Amino acid sequence: MTATTAAVEVVPRRRRIGRRAPALGVSGWLALAVIALVVVMALFAPLVAPHDPDTGNLLTPYAGPSGAHWLGTDATGRDIASRLIYGARTSLLGPAAIVLLSLLIGVPLALVSAWRGGLVAFVITRALDVLFAIPGMLIAILAAAVFGAGLRAAVLALAVAYLPYTARVIVSAAERERRQEYVRALTVQGASAVSISVRHVLRNIAPLIASQSTVAFAYALIDLASLSFLGLAVQPPQADWGVLASDRDAVLQGHSMQVVAASVLVVATVLALFVVGARLAGERPSVRGFLRRGTGR
Repeated sequence: MTATTAAVEVVPRRRRIGRRAPALGVSGWLALAVIALVVVMALFAPLVAPHDPDTGNLLTPYAGPSGAHWLGTDATGRDIASRLIYGARTSLLGPAAIVLLSLLIGVPLALVSAWRGGLVAFVITRALDVLFAIPGMLIAILAAAVFGAGLRAAVLALAVAYLPYTARVIVSAAERERRQEYVRALTVQGASAVSISVRHVLRNIAPLIASQSTVAFAYALIDLASLSFLGLAVQPPQADWGVLASDRDAVLQGHSMQVVAASVLVVATVLALFVVGARLAGERPSVRGFLRRGTGR
């Protein structure tokens, strides 16, 4: 009878801690393939790009697509395809830094808030609410005005802006896990708060963190590209998708290949990230869900 009771108690705990990852489905795998392609393109840019992105030829401005230049050239004869490939580096590195910084601060805050509760949770929640009330783009614009335009200032500002969106979701999930029976059992057995939070609570909410981080990455990519488009983040002549999409002079002269290609890359990458994030959360990707999450940032 004792062995049977012990088995019944252990099985649910193993299921909770070892839960299966959500199925990506066909759309999820296709989106993951797009993301993998963009990441490989960024990592191996020197091997993939046919030309140096910063070397131009003033004798061939606005050349059309050809075998030598897959997407043609820009106003100074630089290869557009090569600049798009190299531009994937800053376009992905910036959002990755934003999400990583927000997680490094948000996850510990969420775990402390869920575990301690009371006054500690109240202070953390109110501080997040204050940050939540300030638009992220406004923080980034103010940072550019104070510290000057550049990628570093934009990344730090957006990391602060994304902190409450990341932390509030994790706080709710951590609080739910904190009330589970296995946490009480581990506490009675003498496990420390840090051990329970890191080894069990954090492990159980890891799929939610992965989903939230993927979606946050998508919106960070949009925001950072928008700031680069406005001249507040990555600065020309550095190759970046936001910078390449801001070439209004080329559009006015009837050469829109660079702007269109950069915009397509941004949209395709963002949609792929959103689909993967929705699948990780066990949701079905939809335009309504994308817009709802976007307006809730």
